[in-house]
Amino acid sequence: MCLGVPGKVIEVRDSVAVVDFWGVRKEVRLDIVDENVVPGDYILNHVGFAIRRIPPESIAETLALYEMLLAQEGDDLMSLDVRSEIEASS
Repeated sequence: MCLGVPGKVIEVRDSVAVVDFWGVRKEVRLDIVDENVVPGDYILNHVGFAIRRIPPESIAETLALYEMLLAQEGDDLMSLDVRSEIEASS
């Protein structure tokens, strides 16, 4: 199972964005996003590619869900997947 991870776009240069994931900044490709992405937007990242821009009305709920996943301890596969995606970028 692989989940995308939400992050906040800090900077955009051509088809690459610098995105913040809970304090970890990573370059993410924007080639497959079908909407314009600008600093301040949130995207859903999967293996280095933004797969979609998160609509502003969904950001709070999306971040709350991922905060809950990150707070879980143990061997929950979804939590482990999110943590590994963030850690891989550091």
